[in-house]
Amino acid sequence: MDNNLLLYVMGGTMAAFVLVVIFYIILSKKMKQSDYKQIQKLQQGTKENAFSMEILYQKLYLAYIKIPFLKRYVLKLRRRLEIINIDDEYTTRKDTARILTRTLAIVVPVLIITMFIAKNNFLLMCILLIFEIFMIDTLIDGSVDKIDNNLLKEQIEFFSEIRHAYHEFNMVEEAIYQVSQDDEKNVSSQGEKIYEILISDDPETELEKYYDIAPNSFLKEFAGISYLTREFGDRKVDGASLYLKNVNNITQEMQLEILKRDKLSYVFQSLSVISIAPILFLEPLRNWAVSNFSFTANWYNGKSGMIVQILIMILTFVSYVLIRKLKDNGSTSINTKNTENPWQKKLYDKAPIRKIVNLFIPKQGTKEFRKTAQMLKDSASPLKIEWLYINRICIAIITFVASIFIFSQLHKIAINYVYTEPTTNYDLIRTDCLKKIKRKQWK
Repeated sequence: MDNNLLLYVMGGTMAAFVLVVIFYIILSKKMKQSDYKQIQKLQQGTKENAFSMEILYQKLYLAYIKIPFLKRYVLKLRRRLEIINIDDEYTTRKDTARILTRTLAIVVPVLIITMFIAKNNFLLMCILLIFEIFMIDTLIDGSVDKIDNNLLKEQIEFFSEIRHAYHEFNMVEEAIYQVSQDDEKNVSSQGEKIYEILISDDPETELEKYYDIAPNSFLKEFAGISYLTREFGDRKVDGASLYLKNVNNITQEMQLEILKRDKLSYVFQSLSVISIAPILFLEPLRNWAVSNFSFTANWYNGKSGMIVQILIMILTFVSYVLIRKLKDNGSTSINTKNTENPWQKKLYDKAPIRKIVNLFIPKQGTKEFRKTAQMLKDSASPLKIEWLYINRICIAIITFVASIFIFSQLHKIAINYVYTEPTTNYDLIRTDCLKKIKRKQWK
């Protein structure tokens, strides 16, 4: 009975297997005859591979935005790249993650080496960490400036194609639309935005909005003359189109701007890193001096040596900031901060802090109030008077706390120097000579 049951099960299994094979053959023939094969061919080339860098950058962006320290750099990069990649969230996130990933690929190994080398020297570790923070800013700004310069170079070719398209269509909006179909260029998104402004119901209002988000002044000028030409028509001046003459003038200005940026890049090449170099040599110079001239240890370990090292670090930081300001081309760095709801406004909205700040602000109608307000207007500062005094109060508090900490540490060093440092009772020249003689004898 058991043998018969086993045979029945095996027979049923074989029969089911044969039916499945037959069903598969029939179904495959029908799928070949239907449109399924054609759909598969159409899908080829449209699907992403198993590994895609663009998808990886999108995932990395979501990871970076959750990390507190990196979030600051992500938002800083976003604000600058949003100006270039207008209304393109996907490209903005991709470029942000790509630049930050490349920066971290350079900084993280340097950070690990720094922690390994300077694990027993707290001062050297702090100096190197400060250097790496400056390095991150330099690498990020360099990457964004490179994208901005490429956009400016693309605009020259873009305006050249605009001239040819305008000769063909003799319509501003059609010429811009035709040239903006190239999706591979960043400037194409700017052209599409200008086209949308020109065909909108209220182009003047949309144009004013575009002036606030345009990546450079040349696109603002181009959008303005395109709007005027579409509204009031083109005129002939000396037998040539006024619109095309204006486009040529903008192109010449862009060429001069590119030459200026190339010259600035050449003059300030690696100068930002060189300006930070003095703080890197503080500890090696100290070790060399102490090992060769033992009396310098008293000076380095005392109050005067610590003051000089602090001053060198402050001067290095000031030099780095000034060089960055001189090198800045002033394009995508404009309007990158949150001027609508800054941290000063959030502090001032709190009642206790508002009462304290109002004690320092001059009353309205006074000479000092009018003078401060006029200075803010003349400097085109987005700050309000209340925010300005919050900055002053915060700087005063930070300076006071830092000064108390530094003076307490210097006082501690001075006391430790009196109690622990031995009295020097040797002749410098004679001692160094004896050391050299002993070294020769040992050899």
